Amino acid sequence: MRKHFRIFTALITLAIFISINSVSVAQPPPPPPPGGGHGGGGNQPPAGAPVGEGMFLLFGLAGLYAGKKVYETRRVLKSEDN
Repeated sequence: MRKHFRIFTALITLAIFISINSVSVAQPPPPPPPGGGHGGGGNQPPAGAPVGEGMFLLFGLAGLYAGKKVYETRRVLKSEDN
């Protein structure tokens, strides 16, 4: 029982050390934004990414892959029946 307690305290101590160490290594603050006259007049809002086209592409490829798997499975099952 005493051996289990020592292992448990060693693990807790190690976990505390790792968590304190990872918290103390924080990233520096981000740099300030650029001054005026860095392109257009004033700060511009970020451009949006066209998410819709990527989703259609992802769903289309997933459908093709699923169809291929179904076709291959039916083909194997059909050849086993003969």
